[in-house]
Amino acid sequence: MSNITSINLDIAIIGGGNAGITLASKLSAQKLPLKTLVFEPKTPQQRDCCWSLWATPDQCESLKPSMLGKWAQWRLIDDVSEVVLKSDEYQYTSLSAASYLQHCEDSLEGTDSIKRSTVEQLAKEAGITSFKADGQKYTAKTVFDSRPPVTASNSLCQHFMGWEIRTKAPMTETDIATLMDFRVDQSKGLHFIYALPFSSNHLFLESTMISRTLEDKQWYRDAMHQWLQRHNIEIDVLLREEVGVIAMEEPPETSIPLGAIGAASGAVRLSSGYAFSAIQTQMTRLANGISVGNYSVPKPTSGYLDAMDRVFNGVLLAKPDLAVDIFMRTGRALNGDQFARFMLGTAGIIEWAKVIFAMPKRVFIRQLWRQVVGHD
Repeated sequence: MSNITSINLDIAIIGGGNAGITLASKLSAQKLPLKTLVFEPKTPQQRDCCWSLWATPDQCESLKPSMLGKWAQWRLIDDVSEVVLKSDEYQYTSLSAASYLQHCEDSLEGTDSIKRSTVEQLAKEAGITSFKADGQKYTAKTVFDSRPPVTASNSLCQHFMGWEIRTKAPMTETDIATLMDFRVDQSKGLHFIYALPFSSNHLFLESTMISRTLEDKQWYRDAMHQWLQRHNIEIDVLLREEVGVIAMEEPPETSIPLGAIGAASGAVRLSSGYAFSAIQTQMTRLANGISVGNYSVPKPTSGYLDAMDRVFNGVLLAKPDLAVDIFMRTGRALNGDQFARFMLGTAGIIEWAKVIFAMPKRVFIRQLWRQVVGHD
């Protein structure tokens, strides 16, 4: 019989990404008499990547320590046109994940801390969860799990490779973010280049695909090289390369962990892959709930929004040749503030009506019918 003594926790948070470490930071700031421990095997530097959102002035101020760049205007481009949107209410903002995570970790104090370890042998009995980490036994009254659920291998995904680079010569138009440049190979699925100029010589560039099949890494690299050549931009220093896959389909209920938070609970926008803002809102609401004894995890997105996104993704799969046109129509239908709200998932009936009326009607009605009735 093992004589290892269990460490008792009030709250165990599995995973120290955006959701987990944000929740821990907010709980620590409230100085609640709760012993909270975050279990995360990787350091912030090992998890570094670019996170983006449409931020209000207040959010820009609070996120300033982690900010890489912000833009009051952004654009979408296809072979024949360009849509440029400008906002007075929102800034398109890019963050260093490593800086954000480190800032949150540094804010932990008192009974809140982080342990560099994975969690094993998770089991719940009589309302108490037990597990091991680095050979040590733990018990927790409440567990919040931010580990993403397993998705099917052929799920619709947004997959990408990105480069953070220094350029040899100064770039022009550094005051605008390119969200989608569709003037790239569309033969394998919806494909676009995403470009964020942090300064005249500092650029983040990403080759992004929305499809069911991942490509060889060199395919994404070739697309970025071709885009840079078209814009006469030469790389001086490749600072960092990142790769990622974001599921754009809901996982089976059986694969969602108990006490799921963040992406694990469905915070990723099914039609766009954006998640940072939804996770921030969910963690704020959860921390506020815990402060008054309510440990229920708030739903990150509305059922209506999820249903509309499923229709949107269904059209992308059924009619991939319309994908570029659909995104461009969305951009043309809205002004900058409306577009930001639409992407944030906070759009009202006016914004939704504008987007719906801008879409090719027959294909969307057909997809809605298929999802409601279950057949053509």
